[in-house]
Amino acid sequence: MMRALFVAILFSVHFIGFSQVTQPTFSNKIEDFSLLNVDHSMVSLRDYPKAKGFIIVFSCNHCPFAKLYTERLKQLHEMYAKKDVVLLTINSMDTLVYDEEKFVLMQKKAKKEKYTFPYLYDYTQSVAKMFHATHNPQAFVIWKVQENWVVQYQGALDDNGEHPEMAHSFIQDAVESLLKNEPVSVPLTESFGCKLYFRKE
Repeated sequence: MMRALFVAILFSVHFIGFSQVTQPTFSNKIEDFSLLNVDHSMVSLRDYPKAKGFIIVFSCNHCPFAKLYTERLKQLHEMYAKKDVVLLTINSMDTLVYDEEKFVLMQKKAKKEKYTFPYLYDYTQSVAKMFHATHNPQAFVIWKVQENWVVQYQGALDDNGEHPEMAHSFIQDAVESLLKNEPVSVPLTESFGCKLYFRKE
């Protein structure tokens, strides 16, 4: 069943592609948050006082499409940490529905795959709601604008989940533009992957 789902996702992405959305809505400001990391530390935006910006990626344990991006996330971290752009990954999946998303399994995944960046546990899903996240993986680039963190890019990490060697990185485009104090040319793309379901209150 999972293999069939995985093939179906890859098929749709390969032939449909990542479409660009033409109406960005980036008036939203991001408030600081504090989430539990897999190393048991609490991580907040304020923990990085020198940060020029953050790459925030909503991801999870079980999604076949999200699993394709592990190495690419490591590369983004290595590329931009030295430029004071911090990568944070966040798991906001409902653990009451998906046993695979429990914190202890997040820890095992991070250790097995040798994560070099924080993998944060959004148990209440409040951070995902603040970002209006909808899928895994889904990326956001936030940047300091007049002392506020503002979303400057949201959507897919790149345009080819199946073949990273052929992919064009929307994240790199956005971050490189912002580092040059230039506007992001493509601030919004459509993300694909497993839907992020919010727990009914």
